[in-house]
Amino acid sequence: MKPMGKTRRMLSVGLGGVALAAALTAPAQAHGHGEDRPARSWQLTQTGTDARFRGLAAVSRTTAWVAGTKGTVLRTADGGRHWRDVSPPGAGELEFRDVEAFDGRRAVVLAIGEGEASRVYRTEDGGATWKESFRNADPKAFYDCLTFFDHRHGLAVSDPVDGKYRILSTADGGRSWKVLPNAGMPEAQPGEASFAASGQCLVSSGPHDVWLATGGAATARVLHSADRGLTWTAAASTIPAGDPARGVFGLAFRDRTHGLAVGGDYRAGQASPRASEATGNGGRSWSPATTPVAAYRSGVAWLPHSRSTALAVGPTGTDTTTDGGRTWHTVDTGSYDTVDCTPDGACWAAGEKGRVARTTR
Repeated sequence: MKPMGKTRRMLSVGLGGVALAAALTAPAQAHGHGEDRPARSWQLTQTGTDARFRGLAAVSRTTAWVAGTKGTVLRTADGGRHWRDVSPPGAGELEFRDVEAFDGRRAVVLAIGEGEASRVYRTEDGGATWKESFRNADPKAFYDCLTFFDHRHGLAVSDPVDGKYRILSTADGGRSWKVLPNAGMPEAQPGEASFAASGQCLVSSGPHDVWLATGGAATARVLHSADRGLTWTAAASTIPAGDPARGVFGLAFRDRTHGLAVGGDYRAGQASPRASEATGNGGRSWSPATTPVAAYRSGVAWLPHSRSTALAVGPTGTDTTTDGGRTWHTVDTGSYDTVDCTPDGACWAAGEKGRVARTTR
């Protein structure tokens, strides 16, 4: 995750909504590794690596991509039983923090870092070959997250450059990129930045709407654009900020009006009160949860085809809501950084030490 300053920047399946929530809160039973896990909860897969995966793109119950440290990109086509290392050649020094996949063959990955460390790669053959489609040449820029509206149009965001967030745009599926004009971007607050913690600091819903999560400044904010990043409005978040380690880390929108935000203080052992909130008006205003997530959470995802059920993950566990984010309950204590759910009913999570899991029936 990456608050501000160089040190801060480089820190390192068919279930409906209610059914999955019930599954995640079922009685505990032993699942090996000396741990008790909720029955029909996360099932860890064997990735064969100790990379930390903060980038996750879940395509279906069988197909998913993860991207992480040491330039690592993996892909599975059999529900996580086998993972194939499809890392771009020569990328071993890069920190991949986001991946967006259109299917099992086409994907775009983002590497973060100051200056030329921020790069974008694209594959059209399942990771057999990659093309570097963007390399940041501005030493003041530091890219954090990617999102796509469809298979052609997408955006990437950099921390503020010359007082405003910088937006990178593609109209050809990530094959080429251009910096958008910043005339429609509000001024950044002193110390404001985004967190490259889960690939969810920039998210979209539908063909034009996109939201950007911030922290680090006196007030955390969520910025919204209804025209693919040309003009933006900013709304104050109820999640506490006021410190480089605190703010909004992850966003999820199930449509252009209903959204969830999670965050807190990423430092181990630090309290993270009021670390979740929801909106029903497209992000114009945010309401804190009456029973928030239990601790710092970096990733959040709506369950497919559900109007009220979602999952939030972080290093200390998984929380679930069945009332649209008003109340949250911890259902698992495994460490994950990011979560994503698929139209055919699967949810995937990824995190430290090569951990990647999928929900079981």
